[in-house]
Amino acid sequence: MDKCGFDEHRSLKLLALNLITISRDFQMMSLRKLFVLATLPFCISLAQAKEYKEIRFGVDANYAPFESKAPDGNLVGFDIDLGNAICAELKAKCKWVESDFDGLIPGLRANKFDGVLSSMTVTPVREKAVDFTNELFSGPTSYVYKKGSGLSADVNSLKGKRVGFFQGSIQEGYAKAVLKKAGVKVQSYQNQSQVYYDLVSGRLDASIQDTLQAKAGFLSSPQGADYEMSEQVESELLPSKTAIAVVKGNDELKAQLNSAIKAIHENGTYAKLQTKYFGDLNLYSGK
Repeated sequence: MDKCGFDEHRSLKLLALNLITISRDFQMMSLRKLFVLATLPFCISLAQAKEYKEIRFGVDANYAPFESKAPDGNLVGFDIDLGNAICAELKAKCKWVESDFDGLIPGLRANKFDGVLSSMTVTPVREKAVDFTNELFSGPTSYVYKKGSGLSADVNSLKGKRVGFFQGSIQEGYAKAVLKKAGVKVQSYQNQSQVYYDLVSGRLDASIQDTLQAKAGFLSSPQGADYEMSEQVESELLPSKTAIAVVKGNDELKAQLNSAIKAIHENGTYAKLQTKYFGDLNLYSGK
């Protein structure tokens, strides 16, 4: 201790203790800041979670019994009922926006609608442009032709014949890649109704389309009485899984739609609608 009462050793000890306390306080402040920063994206994501009061679905209403127009102009069909049931689960209103089938994905990407619910098959090419929900239903592909025509699912039987298909469908891709190379005359149409019109009028020898649509939409109608359906056409170019398309990266809407799809299976709504349109047929593969 000096003459002024200054104890150097004691002062240095107090200084060291103060520095330790300050260091600890700084560390705690830094940890708090780090915690806030770490949780900030989570808080922001919650704040930005979108609640859909209305879901706009793009649809081409020319594919009965999945989607078509009733005489009063209202949209009807399996897809329409599924979409309305999904919206009900999400406590949202369905708004159906009509479009040609080959304009559905461009329209989705241009924000004309939030999703595409129009019997759209999941394909690798489409998956590069949009995202898809879990499966809605699955359906194979078949030919339709006049009874006694001698035609079959064998490509050789179709050589030199005229086969029509829906523009923008997976059947179009198959027809151009396989049938055309095998000597089949292929023709695309803007909608499925036009395909059947030319088939009945004799301008086509056969049509190629979704088996379920042909069975429930055309063959069960009066104009389809003289026609029959081939066995399933097997090809990697003809996948069967159908789902709802959403914009790439819209994981939030995709998750909500998947949740609603699961719910309508669990509460029996899906089974009731399936029976309504297809009887005992099981459209859902569960994949």
